Amino acid sequence: MQRVASSSLLRHKKVLKKGTKFSLLVCGPGGSGRATFVNALIDSQLGESGDKVKQLIHRTEVAPEEAHIEPGITLEPWTETLYDEEGGALSITFVDTPGFGDNINNEVVFPELLGFIERQYDNVLAEENRIRRNPKFRDDRVHVLLYFIEATGHGLRELDVELMRQMSTRANVIPILAKADTLTPSELAENKRLIMEDIEYHQIPIYNFPYDPEEDDETIEQNSHLRSLLPFAVIGSNEVAVVNGKRCLVRTYPWGSVDIEDPRFSDFAVLRNVLLGSHLEDLKEATHSILYENYRTKKLSTNDSPLIDQSATPDMSEESFVAREERLRAEEARFKEIEEKVQREIAQKKRELLERERELREIEARLKNELVVEE
Repeated sequence: MQRVASSSLLRHKKVLKKGTKFSLLVCGPGGSGRATFVNALIDSQLGESGDKVKQLIHRTEVAPEEAHIEPGITLEPWTETLYDEEGGALSITFVDTPGFGDNINNEVVFPELLGFIERQYDNVLAEENRIRRNPKFRDDRVHVLLYFIEATGHGLRELDVELMRQMSTRANVIPILAKADTLTPSELAENKRLIMEDIEYHQIPIYNFPYDPEEDDETIEQNSHLRSLLPFAVIGSNEVAVVNGKRCLVRTYPWGSVDIEDPRFSDFAVLRNVLLGSHLEDLKEATHSILYENYRTKKLSTNDSPLIDQSATPDMSEESFVAREERLRAEEARFKEIEEKVQREIAQKKRELLERERELREIEARLKNELVVEE
């Protein structure tokens, strides 16, 4: 059954075009609130019958005779469709990672995660090089990796550092501070500070809401504010309550309850808007133009490229090498041409926006003058 979200999740009309697709990988240790966060994100935990949606994340029982074997992780993708009142649709593929953090040596899961992301890149690369494209091809590239970090009071663990360092070469990594409601305001601020200091110290290239100094003031201010909130602190809950006539997701305690969207305690509402509205297209563009293109360039320059015939006989090796070099030069020229074209289009869009802003200011000034004359 498809799940329907409130229109507030899909404020930006450019995102609402039919067929818009987005892929999100959630990663973190068991008990960090991944399932609760996902259910809250799509705002559909409870139906009219009051029945809860099935548990999204599960682990199979391990037989005693297999207890010595590292369980690894299980990558579980599923797709949800969010609608707005005007019929706009956003199809989101979630990829969960049950089992992460359950191994004695958790670094064994890194190749599995990287392999999954790279397989999606390989599928796109193979499709790009088909003579006849498949009109039903599904692009499942991961656009963002949400990494749930447990608050320790000591910054990042070694596992956190290595996971984010390796994954950020293939995905837009956004760090999440899980279960923010277990921390006092001062503890929350301190944990955020320590985590960001470690990220900076280890030079981990997370997605930090980049912006060009030449962009408009509103964009710079928005991205600077979002950068200052990292890692996003979230409170998870799927308990629905009506507060002042408004349907809310709340977390209940013996002393009361808190709305998980209350900005005094949680960054959930901000993060939701980033993922499903304001930065959805930016994350997709960064995935395609930066992460995928870097992977593609490296892939084409190695012998495991799907474009290179590995069955060539030894006496054809020199010919294959020459052909490969020519192909690489052609690809590099094409990359450069694409980059120059994109830069020209961006410059043209900026000029158009500046011209439009100038026209609007002139109209505003003229209207003010007309009002003064009428008075």
